[in-house]
Amino acid sequence: MTAYIRSSLVKIGNSQGFRIPKPLLAQCGINGEVEIGIEADQLIIRPVHHPRAGWQTAFAEMANRGDDLFLDDTTDLMTPLTDWDQNEWEW
Repeated sequence: MTAYIRSSLVKIGNSQGFRIPKPLLAQCGINGEVEIGIEADQLIIRPVHHPRAGWQTAFAEMANRGDDLFLDDTTDLMTPLTDWDQNEWEW
């Protein structure tokens, strides 16, 4: 069963808001930017997920392992160019 906490709306400029207890924010992973929407008759507040979060770290790890080579850069590949690659292919 879901436990509910009561809170009162307060005026904030032309808007209204309410305080969300820290344990609730921690439980749902909210610590910065949020998305707010309505589903059925409920107000939904959820953390914003950034689709490229962590990419910079992943790219740095790839570079450390040497996994960031261009596949078309044949100077670093162990497979020699085929006759077609050498004579037929044009950029």
